[in-house]
Amino acid sequence: MNKGLVLACLLLGLSACAPHTGGIMISSTGEVRVDNGSFHSDVDVSAVTTQAEAGFLRARGTIISKSPKDQRLQYKFTWYDINGATVEDEGVSWKSLKLHGKQQMQVTALSPNATAVRCELYVREAISN
Repeated sequence: MNKGLVLACLLLGLSACAPHTGGIMISSTGEVRVDNGSFHSDVDVSAVTTQAEAGFLRARGTIISKSPKDQRLQYKFTWYDINGATVEDEGVSWKSLKLHGKQQMQVTALSPNATAVRCELYVREAISN
C-alpha cells in the first residue's frame, strides 16, 4: 500500500510540472515539435529564418496569437554548431512576451558566436510564481 501511495504522489507531482515545460519548438531547418496541443491551439510560430550578419547569424521568427485573449508567454533561442552541440547555452534565459488577442510579434536573436549554424525557437506559457 505504501508503494502505491508513493507512486501516486510522484505521478501527481510530475503532472503538476508538465504544463510549464511543454510548448512549441520550431527550428531554422524547418522542424516543428508541439509538446502541448492545448497551448498550440492558442499560439503558433511562423518559420524561423536565419541570415548572416557580421560573421554571426541573426534569427527571426514570428509568434502568433490565435486567441482573442491576452497571453503571457516566454521564448528563447537555442543555437547549435555544425556537430549539433549547443553553443553557449548556459546563461540563456527565457524572455517574457505579452501578446494581445490575435496579435503577432516578431522576435529576433543574434548567435552568441560564429560557430552557430542553426537555431531553435522555443515558446511556452509564462510561468507565474
